[in-house]
Amino acid sequence: MELFSKKNKETFLSPLWLNNPVAVQVLGICSALAVTSKLEPALVMGLSVTIIVAFANVVISLLRNTIPNRIRIIVQLVVVAALVTIVSQVLKAFAYDVSVQLSVYVGLIITNCILMGRLEAFAMTNKPWDSFLDGLGSGLGYALILVIVGFFRELLGSGTLLNFQIIPECLYDCGYMNNGLMVLPPMALIIVACVIWFQRAKNPDLQEKSN
Repeated sequence: MELFSKKNKETFLSPLWLNNPVAVQVLGICSALAVTSKLEPALVMGLSVTIIVAFANVVISLLRNTIPNRIRIIVQLVVVAALVTIVSQVLKAFAYDVSVQLSVYVGLIITNCILMGRLEAFAMTNKPWDSFLDGLGSGLGYALILVIVGFFRELLGSGTLLNFQIIPECLYDCGYMNNGLMVLPPMALIIVACVIWFQRAKNPDLQEKSN
């Protein structure tokens, strides 16, 4: 089927790892540092960005032939802002505590480079289904990095995952201590750097590109 052609599969799968927006394109780093001290907000942020970039891609792709070139950025921003507002209100209604943890960062999705990059580079020149797959893959690739960073920061920094105690109390009784550095933003950058190192170590093609 054309909907699941080899090209479409590559469009969806490439951003998940080989062309990851955070690890390869180095986009969306700021939110990766800000919302990953716990796994739950990292998951919610990743899901929110995935939904927004996927549907924004579809909307812009549907409108691409009617948008005057001189105002295309403004139109893209309006579409993204509308979707961000909807997601923000849904979070406040159904996941208020997480919404408070994310604070202003949900609103700042509007300025996320991944969104504007995919709208400008892909949705403006491709069909809606292709654009949806590209947005979905890019969003999930972004979410994957946030989840990895949030997992290690919460586990090693707080001893929990999704607020459930993972490290047993007996280890604390024996002298184990949580790593307080893990809850600080610089550790997120270090973990992202480790992910980038691992990715390039496993993919020689990326090493050649970086050189």
